[in-house]
Amino acid sequence: MVRRAEPPDGGWGWMVVLSAFFQSALVFGVLRCFSIFFVEFVAAFDEQAARVSWIASIGIAVQQFGSPVGSALSTRFGPRPVVMAGGILAALGMLLASFATSLTHLYLSIGLLSGSGWALTFTPTLACLSRYFSRLRSLAMGLALTGVGLSSFAFAPLFQWLLSHYAWRGTLLLVSALSLHLVACGALLRPLSLTEDPAMGGPGAQLASLLHHGPFLRYTVALTLINTGYFIPYVHLVAHLQDLNWDPLPAAFLLSVIAISDLVGRVASGWLGDAVPGPMARLLVLWTTLTGVSLALFPVAQAPAALVALAVAYGFTSGALTPLAFSMLPELVGTGRIYCGLGLVQMVESIGGLLGSPLSGYLRDVTGNYTASFVVAGTFLLAGSGVLITLPHFFCFSAPTSKPQDLVTEALDTKVPVPKEGLG
Repeated sequence: MVRRAEPPDGGWGWMVVLSAFFQSALVFGVLRCFSIFFVEFVAAFDEQAARVSWIASIGIAVQQFGSPVGSALSTRFGPRPVVMAGGILAALGMLLASFATSLTHLYLSIGLLSGSGWALTFTPTLACLSRYFSRLRSLAMGLALTGVGLSSFAFAPLFQWLLSHYAWRGTLLLVSALSLHLVACGALLRPLSLTEDPAMGGPGAQLASLLHHGPFLRYTVALTLINTGYFIPYVHLVAHLQDLNWDPLPAAFLLSVIAISDLVGRVASGWLGDAVPGPMARLLVLWTTLTGVSLALFPVAQAPAALVALAVAYGFTSGALTPLAFSMLPELVGTGRIYCGLGLVQMVESIGGLLGSPLSGYLRDVTGNYTASFVVAGTFLLAGSGVLITLPHFFCFSAPTSKPQDLVTEALDTKVPVPKEGLG
């Protein structure tokens, strides 16, 4: 491949955006609608909410904890074959889940097998996209991640309708067929070689540098806290609404309302991230704080109008923070380190994804309602905002904006002894 001096900010990059759009829809669109299956699993296996919550939590945790594997394989073989293999694993896991006779089977099929497939698709695709864009990175990331919002809007009522006609086993078979389209998404990826890549060193050198870089470590802690509370509505909101005597279909429709707001938030945030001067971390803190507040207010709302208003607020702000969270990482670690950096972040924040939903289910079992679950989830996001304000230049108002090369220079200043074999 011919090496480029800098990302092209377009060209085949828009096809990568298209691939990431469908890939994010088929991964996190399914995960976000998992609360529709939640009630079915509780009834089918006669289990407590906390135990059923582990299905989605294991899937999210495996997807994130296995991200370094996807990153390393993409560095070695390129993202295309890795993502295509991940699509096959994700579909196979859903297929086997349709034959489950216990929660353990669902832990292994959806949680472990499908989660492993998601680990091989999500991180390599976003890392590949980040290498194609610099000036328009936030907008490209926002457009790619709108697939989550659109699919959540479509999947929530669709899955509820399928459950009423084909039960949960038949629905999982159809979800397996949908997941197989991840293979086509992987086929659209084309690796890009940049002139800065040789200077980044091998995986060992990159990992050593990242582990000694303070801003990157603080950023990882912040995203872990955010991740702990972020997914709670998508796992427990339908059950919470049914506790308030909502019918299943209107409850699923509220997830679609969140999805529409999420879609608008992602596009608006992507545009603002590139257009508004100043460090991108300020916008990220704003959206994270508002998301935490809206989560904590869910138990207070009882009237349908109030719940819809909160759903709109939560959907917009939670959608807005996502593209910025991924767009900030190349500014901290550099484009050449994006595979390693994104994989490491996803691995560490899997702790939050693993513990968040079971903690919420446990609080529901102990207290008898979801009040404490949503308040604690909001608190985790507010704590993540507190960590984000410690990033470089957050309180600096003299510079008009934060360019990627400014923060990358700080990342490269850390002197770390690295093994010779890590330099390739």
